[in-house]
Amino acid sequence: MLLAIELLDEPTLTPARFALELLDIAPTVLLSAGVAILFQTAGRQRDHQAALVRDIEIARLEGEKWRSDASVFLKGLGEAIDAQFSRWNLTEAEREVALLLLKGLSVKEAASVRATTERTIRAHARAIYGKAGLTGRAALSAFFLEDLLAPIDGRDSLA
Repeated sequence: MLLAIELLDEPTLTPARFALELLDIAPTVLLSAGVAILFQTAGRQRDHQAALVRDIEIARLEGEKWRSDASVFLKGLGEAIDAQFSRWNLTEAEREVALLLLKGLSVKEAASVRATTERTIRAHARAIYGKAGLTGRAALSAFFLEDLLAPIDGRDSLA
């Protein structure tokens, strides 16, 4: 538009002068285009962020509902696990370590949580497996999960 005005004002504009006029307004045109693209991109990112925030809130609400619905069952499971720990005669420290292992924490993570060494956690784990007559962490988890999982193809167990 600026060039059209320039051509009307100066009909004897030489090609070299016309090229200089083009170079003179090019930064303004490019800046304007860049700002428009920037605003468009920012708008898309704002919409995407709003969608993510909505998805996170939905997931949080679903998690709260699941925990609320499952709380009775989880309390019963916790009591059943504690009763089994009693039958195995686990010490308080062994109970804590067993729960951490059941929750999936590594030996290093369990040591950090209990503010002790990995060697101590391994010793407790060996004592737990020995008292329970189990071969390791997988067997400990399977002991408690076996009856919770739905049977496969109508069978009562995996065996």
